[in-house]
Amino acid sequence: MDLSVDIAGLRLKNPILTASGTFGYGLEFMPYGNLTSLGGIVVKGLSWEPRQGNPMPRIAETSCGMLNAVGLQNIGVESFVEKKLPLLPWSEVPVIANLYARDAEEFARLAEYLADQEGIAALEVNISCPNVRAGGVLFGQDPFQAAEVTKAVKDKAGTKPVIVKLSPNVTDITAIAKAGADAGADALSLINTLSGTAVDIRTRKPRLANVVGGLSGPAIKPVALRCVLQVCRALHLPVIGIGGIASAEDVLEFILVGARAVQIGTANFLRPDMSFQIAARLPELLKELNVSSWEKFRGTLEA
Repeated sequence: MDLSVDIAGLRLKNPILTASGTFGYGLEFMPYGNLTSLGGIVVKGLSWEPRQGNPMPRIAETSCGMLNAVGLQNIGVESFVEKKLPLLPWSEVPVIANLYARDAEEFARLAEYLADQEGIAALEVNISCPNVRAGGVLFGQDPFQAAEVTKAVKDKAGTKPVIVKLSPNVTDITAIAKAGADAGADALSLINTLSGTAVDIRTRKPRLANVVGGLSGPAIKPVALRCVLQVCRALHLPVIGIGGIASAEDVLEFILVGARAVQIGTANFLRPDMSFQIAARLPELLKELNVSSWEKFRGTLEA
């Protein structure tokens, strides 16, 4: 079958993307597979100025997952465009920039700069970061702030599709999703990590220097599936599912509940060739299940 999918006018050869923060700038994974075999590459979060990130230790393994508090370390958007983007096969596979900023104005500035870059196919907005002007409240926990950031990016994004990445650390994720949709989001990606902590009873210290980190991996897949199901039933916007995906079977679970595509994240730490392996396995699994088209399978969960 034709594996291609459309996300707000962005054509992907298959529904397999990489998740921001787990695949570097894409170049680091070139020794492990062909980047052009993927549906798309979402690079690590880009800020206007370079960021060093949080102090070590900033990754801790947990049962069925991991905690991270990397702190969005990156080289800055201008350095990425000048030094990394030209080396990526962006003419053959869509490259999606993930945006990190501290206020709506900074998000708009990033969007305006990236809107002019031919090698960037779309913008993914990380609203799980704190608004420094609002006392550190996360943009993604307040519908008004989520809408404000979405509109700021959309107004400056030009022809680039705007994808808003939702946080699960809310009471009602559909309320945030609707706010983003009403503000002009072209698509949604969900979920980002769940907040968590790990401690060491022998040292009596937290396992992360930042104390709190983001939980990801198979442990959060049921939460992610629930969120994707709820948002897909509440809205008619394209949804990209994220959370604990480590097999082609996991991919189809997300598409079954309504997702149009998926992002593979933590599994890339387990096996750096994981995204490539899942992309290669997907056609075989579809054949085994006698699935002949995405339209006949997507969102057909009987519940």
